[in-house]
Amino acid sequence: MIVEITNYYARPGQAEAVLAQRRRASDVRARLGLPAGRIFTKLEGAGPDVRWECAFETRAAYDADMARRAESSEFADARKTMHTLLEKFERHLQQEVAP
Repeated sequence: MIVEITNYYARPGQAEAVLAQRRRASDVRARLGLPAGRIFTKLEGAGPDVRWECAFETRAAYDADMARRAESSEFADARKTMHTLLEKFERHLQQEVAP
């Protein structure tokens, strides 16, 4: 299992706008036939204001998802808008391992 995690650190006063934009990006994903993923918001402590994650059964499935996003001008526009709201963005790709 592969998990993509993206962390969004909002510019001051932009946390709600970041959440709204992440929701729009997830809607775009759904229109593209991709899983919407899961959205999280910070309750307390340090860390991103908004976090998104999505699981993929294989690396090939993840790569196909990335390719579909790259082909979409609508997704590119959503990404571009998101970056105007952020101080920092992180993407992490993790693989599940057996205990």
